[in-house]
Amino acid sequence: MGTTASQLGKDMLSEYQELTFLTKQEILLAHKRFTELLTKDEKDLPNTRVQMERILTLPELKSNPFRKRICNVFSTSEYKDGGLTFEDFLDLLSAFSDSATLEIKSHYAFRIFDFDDDGTLDCGDLEKLVNCLTGETDDTRLTPEEMRQLINNILEESDIDKDGTVNLSEFQHVISRSPDFVSSFKIVL
Repeated sequence: MGTTASQLGKDMLSEYQELTFLTKQEILLAHKRFTELLTKDEKDLPNTRVQMERILTLPELKSNPFRKRICNVFSTSEYKDGGLTFEDFLDLLSAFSDSATLEIKSHYAFRIFDFDDDGTLDCGDLEKLVNCLTGETDDTRLTPEEMRQLINNILEESDIDKDGTVNLSEFQHVISRSPDFVSSFKIVL
């Protein structure tokens, strides 16, 4: 994979197309957008990682309430800093593409919502999820009682084995009954 960030050969383009749910045109556009985030010096380096702060300047992520979690989930950085390589960026776009399967989308949605990365959605994860969706201002924040009731309702509906958490298979079961999930879980450049 030793090509520099500013070049994308035909062989790499074909490989990326085979490994993702993206078309050649989408990969080329993704490469263009990723390269625009690089500094002049970074464009000549192989496998450059763009810091999360620069990734978050993309309009497609800027208004997403889960933008930082998305970067952290797709980042392969050993520093857990949310920085993305071009291949990380392609993985992100692939999972959020129209062509990605329900299984892929629900898997990544679960990982994004699993704020503590413990493999389950517990009360803490669900509270953070609700706060991301409603906003954390005084006008939009739920009262503690409203939050407790909402989390209880979510668990009542989703927690099939009644262990107080939602695991991946329970989450996928709920998502499979949400017809608009696949069409709404997307990022288009």
